[in-house]
Amino acid sequence: MTSSLIYGKNENNRIPAILLAADRETGLAHKPILSQLAILALGMAVFCLPKPAIAGTYIDKGMVVIDLENGIEWLKCSIGQQWDEENCIGDILRLPQEAMGQVVAQANEKLGGKWRLPSRKELESLVCEECEGVKIAAETFPNTVGEPYWTGETNSFPPNAYWSVNFYNGNSFGRFPGYKELAVRLVRDR
Repeated sequence: MTSSLIYGKNENNRIPAILLAADRETGLAHKPILSQLAILALGMAVFCLPKPAIAGTYIDKGMVVIDLENGIEWLKCSIGQQWDEENCIGDILRLPQEAMGQVVAQANEKLGGKWRLPSRKELESLVCEECEGVKIAAETFPNTVGEPYWTGETNSFPPNAYWSVNFYNGNSFGRFPGYKELAVRLVRDR
């Protein structure tokens, strides 16, 4: 795959955007990827002021949420969205598992650290059974869609299937093949 990064600004000319160029072999269209990563790097350097803990187990750090229970840090926005210092804006990007290597490499390069897909247990820990609508704490992870998100775990039965957590109903499924395009939220160890 011969792709490259294109740097620019979002539609409001307020924050940088990172785009994945179209693949010449497959003809995939330009898609915004990890635009919040560039913003997060800026936010960590300039805008990241401590905020109070959320629900006792999370600390809101702007574009990053510290998960005290699991000892990890989450990107507040789903991949494809941008943090505008108040909310996650833009469209969530749905990607196949085969794109995760590039997504993680870009996150590591732009944000530092070792970003990765969450484990099934980590992603399941975000499920909020009491929440109305989308089964995640919306004040902590705004504009999350009520649909499946990838984990980094494969399911041993059936072969070639990966685990996902569906924030529409809070259930986990190990049935999606890697070519299926699902939403993504990255995590890194603290």
